[in-house]
Amino acid sequence: MEDILSDISIKRALNTRVIGRRILYLPVVPSTMLAAKEEAIAGAIEGTVVIAGRQTMGKGRLYRTWLSPPGSLALSILLYPGLDLTASLTVMAAVAAARSIKTITGLEARFKWPNDVLVNGKKVAGILAESGARGDISYAVIGIGVNVNNPIAALGDFALPATNLSREGGKSVNRLALLVNLLTEMDGLYVSGDTKAIYHEWRGKLHTLGKRVSVVSGDSARQGVAESVDENGNLTLRLDDGGLVKFAAGDVTLRPDPSV
Repeated sequence: MEDILSDISIKRALNTRVIGRRILYLPVVPSTMLAAKEEAIAGAIEGTVVIAGRQTMGKGRLYRTWLSPPGSLALSILLYPGLDLTASLTVMAAVAAARSIKTITGLEARFKWPNDVLVNGKKVAGILAESGARGDISYAVIGIGVNVNNPIAALGDFALPATNLSREGGKSVNRLALLVNLLTEMDGLYVSGDTKAIYHEWRGKLHTLGKRVSVVSGDSARQGVAESVDENGNLTLRLDDGGLVKFAAGDVTLRPDPSV
């Protein structure tokens, strides 16, 4: 498979039911998330995927910048999920990303709560889920950014040590093959709607559990051991005094406890 991204090459290689019904490839775009939201407001069909050749104003969690220079993958998927699936979309995308990385590169991926994908303990991909409404129709946009062959010096979002798939695997990675596999995996998970099975697969690869961490929420930080996550992705932290605090995915970031 040639490593050429275009509307035609992507659509020709896809065989999905929902995700990829419409492919919109943009050689340069400020943000695939913003472009996908504009598509939603305009009434685009479910499964529309916006893919950037280069993204100049992409964003990660907590207003961080996620740069997507040539050699990376940056895409956003527009969905109209029911309430039963909305809370699971970030977990779903993480599982799809890990599966596709394993299939295409042979590398094992794990997750740092709530939405980072790691290879060898370094960040290789990030996921951002946002929702909105067009009149009485609710939509969700799932943004996925993967460092594939892009230069290490160009990697964005420096909250974690970052890497790319080509460095970790020791060879260049076919972005078209990775993208097609990622969309295929995401389609299968979304259509199945089996949120319990998806959660268990995600939890089994969660790097954070059992680790001593500092959970930062707003201007305050709490230290303790990441004890468990529930099926909605909420993290329970066991504090040093034995108490428990629950944090919702998307509201916090985790860092190693500097006192350890």
